[in-house]
Amino acid sequence: MVVLRGKCVVVGDSTVGKSSVCQVFHSDGSHFPKNYTMTTSVELLVKPVTIPDTRDTVELYIYDSAGKEIFSEYIQSFWQHPSAIMVVYDVTSETSFTSCAKWLNRVMSQKPEVHIPGVVVANKTDLDQRRIISPKMGKDFASQNGLEYFECSAKELQNVDAPFYYLANEFHKLYHNRVEVLKTLS
Repeated sequence: MVVLRGKCVVVGDSTVGKSSVCQVFHSDGSHFPKNYTMTTSVELLVKPVTIPDTRDTVELYIYDSAGKEIFSEYIQSFWQHPSAIMVVYDVTSETSFTSCAKWLNRVMSQKPEVHIPGVVVANKTDLDQRRIISPKMGKDFASQNGLEYFECSAKELQNVDAPFYYLANEFHKLYHNRVEVLKTLS
């Protein structure tokens, strides 16, 4: 049995629902924050994820980052050595979608020479009547950046776990690939 610790950096504009997504996942769907409080730094949540078909666990250290530009320089110090990245946008906000590239570049600049598993999460799918960003647009952006695409509604507790489980599994695979490379060198 192996217990790995992975740092998952969650970024995106303010009010896209990053904290809600993180808190719903952390609470196993039992807690959706009904009152909005702006994250002004980084909130750290830790959640163990069991890897299917193994006895291994990945402890995800989830760094829920502030989305306001005023905090950007300060919060980047928390992003050193990321193991995974999650970029979240609001399907009803074109601005939050176009900002995804900026957020992705900021985190990737922490380790430009290393492949970091990542996902793009389209949140607030429960607001379908107000949706501006199509699934195709989100999928295209994710694909162009070597990321996986997920849609969810933190408010409706729909599909919130999937991106986190994907990242934990990818981190686990990378770890085992590196172990195998090291074995061949010895």
